[in-house]
Formats: sequence, C-alpha cells, structure tokens
Amino acid sequence: MKDSTRYNRQIILPEIGEAGQHKLSNAKILIIGAGGLGAAVLPYLAAAGVGEIGIVDDDVIEVSNLQRQVIYKTSAVGKYKVEEAKAMVSELNPLVKVNAIAEKLSGKNAISLFEKYDIVVDATDNLSIKYLINDSCLVTNKPMVYGSIFRFQGQVSVFNYQNGPTYSCLYPDENSQSLNCTDAGVIGISVGIIGMFQANEVIKMILEIGEVLSGKVLVYNILNNEQQKYDFEKNMDVLMTIETFQKKYNSTENQIEEISVSAILNEMDNDEVLFLDVRNEEELPKISFKNGIQIPLMNLENEFKKLNPNQIIYIYCQSGIRSKIAAELLQKKRFKNVKSIVGGALALSQILQEEKIKV
Repeated sequence: MKDSTRYNRQIILPEIGEAGQHKLSNAKILIIGAGGLGAAVLPYLAAAGVGEIGIVDDDVIEVSNLQRQVIYKTSAVGKYKVEEAKAMVSELNPLVKVNAIAEKLSGKNAISLFEKYDIVVDATDNLSIKYLINDSCLVTNKPMVYGSIFRFQGQVSVFNYQNGPTYSCLYPDENSQSLNCTDAGVIGISVGIIGMFQANEVIKMILEIGEVLSGKVLVYNILNNEQQKYDFEKNMDVLMTIETFQKKYNSTENQIEEISVSAILNEMDNDEVLFLDVRNEEELPKISFKNGIQIPLMNLENEFKKLNPNQIIYIYCQSGIRSKIAAELLQKKRFKNVKSIVGGALALSQILQEEKIKV
C-alpha cells in the first residue's frame, strides 16, 4: 500500500487495519459547501486517506469567512474557495485526488455529480440547497451526511443510509425559514466540532464500523458540553423519482433572475422600482435608497405583505446569497418582477463610491 507510514497510527487499530485503509483509499466523497463545515470535514477526510474528494462551491473567500473557515489564509481573500481548498489538501496529503467544482449546486448538475461519488456531505447553511441535496441523494441512492449550526448549537445526522429516513422525514416543511451564519452569528468552534462529527460519520460508513446516525439526530451545545440524540422515523410517503425531481427543480430554478450593480445605476431614481434590503439592521455598509425598504430575511415570510407584488423589486443582501433566497420566497408568493442584485451591498457600495453617487 502507498505510504503506509502516513496512515500507520490508524492502520494499527483493529477496527481499521490494512483492509480498512484500502476501503478509505477507494472511497469517493462529495462535499457540498467549502465554508465553515466543509473546512472542518475536508482536512480530516483527506488526512485519513479518502481516495477521492469532490468539493462543490461557487463562492470566493471574504475576510469575514476567516474566523471559522480555518483552512484559508488572509492572502487568499478574493480567490475561489474550492481552488484554495484543493491546494490545502495537496499540501496535506498529495495521495488524495481532489476535484474542485466551482459551481453552484442546482437541479441541472446535482444528479450527474452525485452519481460519481459514494457519500454526499451537506456542508451548507442554505435550506433550499439542503432539500436539493436530500432529493438528489434519494434519486441517486446516496447517503447524506447532514450538519447544521444555530449559534452555539449544532446538529448532525445521516439520511438515506441503507434506505433509512431522509431529511424530509425530519423536516417536512420546505417553506420554513431559518437563520444562516450571516444572520444568526456563529463562533468558529461550533462549526469545527460539527464538521468533525460529520467527518466521523463518513469514515464509519466507509469502514462499516460503529453505529451510524441514521434515524437519529445528534444535538450538541458547546456552551454546556451537553449532547442529546433524538430518534425519528422514516415517512413512507416521501418519494422522489427522476421525473418528480426534474419537475420540481427545472421548473423553478430558471425563474430566479439576477441583475448586476452596474445595470441598476439608472434605476435609482425610478419610482416604479423598490430596493429591498434583506440584511439585518446592524450590518454594514449602510445603503439607503430613497425608494428602498429593509426587511431582514428572517422576517420576510411574515412581512411580505408590505410589498407590492406587481412592483419591480431589486433585492440585495451582503454578498448576493440571501437575496436569492428572498427572491425565491417572493416568487412563491406570486411576485412577478423580482431580481437579486449580484454581489449585494458590498458590490453596491463599491460602485456607488466609484461613481460618486449619493443615495
């Protein structure tokens, strides 16, 4: 076996041995998200000798990421996360093949991606993407290793393992809203602990040892070091075929429109246009359009009636992620003309300064 010295400390474990190490080297794992959770999962899988790892993320590194996404350096700000993650793994363990996929996961690419791997790790903080991962795992019959963070508490579970319960069995309401790290705040330690729990579930499945968190959700609180496990059952009514998958996703994903910051410069004084800020009130930079309104994403479900469904609405958040979620929510409420501003408030602030425009 290649470089047995590298893996000696785990090979001497009776539960692993040479046979287990061979299983690890033959495994193919797909990680969705190269943020905080992904940054914790990735190095441990790579160091253990998982043979092939795919990383899916279309985001670039921001300074605010570095507090919890500890595999990135300050000098990497502005670069694609997946490319920097791949470079980190090549330094850590050159025996591991890494596929850096700088794309957003969607209904168009999920199935073809998932088919190439054995296990899928959900390292995202976006509810709609979690349901997409769940549905794609059902269609391709892949286990989904789930992780989520809310402030000082995290959850871990494994879905669709050996035909076990799914994410939809635990959380059937796809229209619910929850805060992501940007909205709720997070400390890097929470993300690191939950990410390592996820990596542990992956390795147990590869090696076929221990008890996998299938049909169970582990809840861990870092403030008091308490953890609980809750059982949940499979909902036999939860079905997903390739036909229902395509109908569900291909009919909606194409409807989310985006607009560049340069394209809206001439719209700033247009009374027929509304600028919707879905950030929290304390977020910077402050941008106040005369034809603008602020409704934090967490409140939008309850306050959308403040908006005119026939008006042109340009939505922005900090960097352009939450605005897409908001646009999708409003589209479901029959809003006709909503667009997400690419790059969000950060891009808006920059172009307003460059053009010396006051709002």
